[in-house]
Amino acid sequence: MRASRPLVALCLLTALCGGCATGPSLEDRDAVTGRPGDGRRLVVGSAGFTESDLLAQMYALLLQDAGHRTKILSVTNRELYEPALENGQIDVVPEYAATFADWLNAKAHGPDAPPVGSPDPAATMKALRALAAPRGLTVLDPGRAVDQNAFAVTAPFAAEHRLKTLSDLGASGLPIRLAAGDECVRRPYCAPGLKEVYGIDVTAVDPKGVGTTQAKQAVRSGRDHLVLTTTTDATLDDFGLVLLADDKHLQNADLIVPVVNRNRAGSEGVVRALDRLNTVLTTADLAHLNERVDSWRRLPEDVARNYLVRKGLLAS
Repeated sequence: MRASRPLVALCLLTALCGGCATGPSLEDRDAVTGRPGDGRRLVVGSAGFTESDLLAQMYALLLQDAGHRTKILSVTNRELYEPALENGQIDVVPEYAATFADWLNAKAHGPDAPPVGSPDPAATMKALRALAAPRGLTVLDPGRAVDQNAFAVTAPFAAEHRLKTLSDLGASGLPIRLAAGDECVRRPYCAPGLKEVYGIDVTAVDPKGVGTTQAKQAVRSGRDHLVLTTTTDATLDDFGLVLLADDKHLQNADLIVPVVNRNRAGSEGVVRALDRLNTVLTTADLAHLNERVDSWRRLPEDVARNYLVRKGLLAS
């Protein structure tokens, strides 16, 4: 997350949309109920990290194949790209269902609003669509790919204590030092949830970030026992780490979903083009694609194109 990029993106978005107001008025019924748009030129947004870049590239390539002209705009801050999406300066972005639902809920009802994202995919999608629609946004169907928080241990540690799930870790009674972000001490899906749902004895949180190299090295070295990462982390094998299954579903349903500006990109043609990815993309696939960019130093556009060709979604 480079400090300079949000500022650059802000300047670009300000030039594009005069500062990007707050999006369509809820009284402007055309923004909500008008005919879905089918813009020939579409801007695909990326949140500026590897996975988002890959998804944005795949969306752009699929839309090009359907006859649209596309460009990609990288904006690392949701506070910037979401208003631009509402205003039609960005037409489509890859999002994470539970996270985006809670973000829109806080925007609509205040930062202390109870979360609406949950481990239940259907309930999460229903809540997300209800929040998105009044803002002129359409949430397309999710596929099989999910990027959720996840927890990993070293393979020898897992073998020694016969650990396959987080329930196994809780039942072991082992005192656990957890490498994670400093916010983990209060987040219900992190240390408090591990204690309450799984009975894991988290004795300390080592504030080394979520899935960072430093956090994984701390677990590999034995300084810590457990690391907070994600289900699409492409570097676990490099550190000799294995994920423990979230068998009691502590984590929210962060299904990967395209979100579009309805007036500009809500047509059946756009939906069909982007839905094609749902037939093939899995969580494991996404982890492998991340690896090709992060570890193999391949360009996201090349990795995305090669994947779509290999899966028969694009001509070679």
